[in-house]
Amino acid sequence: MSSEHRVSLEKLGRRPEAGDTLGRPLRDLRISVMDRCNFRCPYCMPRETFHEGYRFLPAASRLSFEEITRLARLFVALGVRKLRLTGGEPLLRQGIADLVGELSALPGVEDLALTTNGVLLAQHAAELKANGLTRVTVSLDSLDPATFRRMSGGFDGLERVLDGITAAREAGLAPIKINAVVQRGVNEDSVLGLVEHFRGSGVIVRFIEYMDVGNRNHWEPARVVPSRELKERIETRWPLVPAATNYRGEVAERYLFADGAGEVGFISSVSQPFCGDCTRARLSSEGVLYTCLFATQGTDLRALLRGGADDAAVLERIGATWRGRVDRYSELRQALREQQPAAKIEMFYIGG
Repeated sequence: MSSEHRVSLEKLGRRPEAGDTLGRPLRDLRISVMDRCNFRCPYCMPRETFHEGYRFLPAASRLSFEEITRLARLFVALGVRKLRLTGGEPLLRQGIADLVGELSALPGVEDLALTTNGVLLAQHAAELKANGLTRVTVSLDSLDPATFRRMSGGFDGLERVLDGITAAREAGLAPIKINAVVQRGVNEDSVLGLVEHFRGSGVIVRFIEYMDVGNRNHWEPARVVPSRELKERIETRWPLVPAATNYRGEVAERYLFADGAGEVGFISSVSQPFCGDCTRARLSSEGVLYTCLFATQGTDLRALLRGGADDAAVLERIGATWRGRVDRYSELRQALREQQPAAKIEMFYIGG
């Protein structure tokens, strides 16, 4: 940005923590760097919609690395401590390790993570770690090749994902977490296999209840497998003991294996909503700020940046947006669905 628009954070001063209407602080920022993905998971980017002719964002519409870093710096001034790079698939963004280096150098950033489908991870893991990435989360719904192919939209890349996880471990990206979305009648039989494969390896498997994110995944409550059911199934084979939460706003309910072989987690947005402690903001690849995964509208920050606004003005817009936040979608899911609200933003657009 031009020097006349750049204001030092020292001059701006440390801003009071931005609390929303329910007193929830702003602690986490998820940054989508790419709206494209090389998978076509039916619950996120179903092939019938996102086909070869689908028009994704042109490169010029996406935030540049300089713009992302500038915004991240301002979010940190409002209390953000954790940054996560998402997509789409973030490893499709050329030069992503350079962005990691810029973000990891920001004073106040305590944790810098990345969520990926893992297919390209083996070739990037070492460089990402060297540039300051703290840890990585890999989306992996099954170790059964046929089920994996079905849930990735026909992609034959399971071994490449596993190679990526191995490369991440060797690079020292830890802890590695596996996120598995569980759907009734699709991959619920894969749960024990995932646990068995990664148990004792230091890799943490987390099971996510199938959610009604976006508008195209044909979500039905009957396809949700409640976390309590999965926990009971796992505990029958490997006894579990509750683990303490790591921080306010942690979305996963954590359990340790009684024999000391690691831990497993459950993210229960449907059966046990955690809106009351949600500290996450999301930034789309074209610079729109969303205050909820289930948002129907957002705040355009790119227009401010490219319109010449200085840091103080952008900081004020971010703070005002968060302070006005009222989101409680998961807690109010049934009532809001009955009202047939405006179309929700798609998950590939703002990350999970």
